[in-house]
Amino acid sequence: MNGRVVAINISRYKGVRKGTVETAILRESYGIEGDAHASSEGHRQVSLLSVESIQRMRELGVDVGPGDFAENITTDGIDLRRLPVSARIGVGDTVELEVTQIGKTCHSRCAIYFQAGCCVMPDEGIFARVVRGGTIRIGDGISVRLQGG
Repeated sequence: MNGRVVAINISRYKGVRKGTVETAILRESYGIEGDAHASSEGHRQVSLLSVESIQRMRELGVDVGPGDFAENITTDGIDLRRLPVSARIGVGDTVELEVTQIGKTCHSRCAIYFQAGCCVMPDEGIFARVVRGGTIRIGDGISVRLQGG
């Protein structure tokens, strides 16, 4: 499976939409520098959502784009929903992520849910830890390797 980075999104605060940046530094066992969700604690250091998922929300009439679901990396060409926990995701020349969680529990309904009656992040977003750090850029290639394969 191969894809590309459509957007890199960060925010200094949790619970808000993220702004897009051209490049980002990912630190091993930490996450994206400058992002509120980066932490050496826990397994959700980086979040990913596909542009295809965002497009499904647009088709429901919701005006959304990359970063609006608070995802760190917006991808194209990879069906993230089908990746198993432990899959490895290579981004650019050096970064390697390990999938740690598929979807998430949405404890409180977000603004997007109230607009559309649903939200893709709880079912289609994935979370990962940074196995090997480095710099990523919009347009970088993404490759997926399943453990044991």
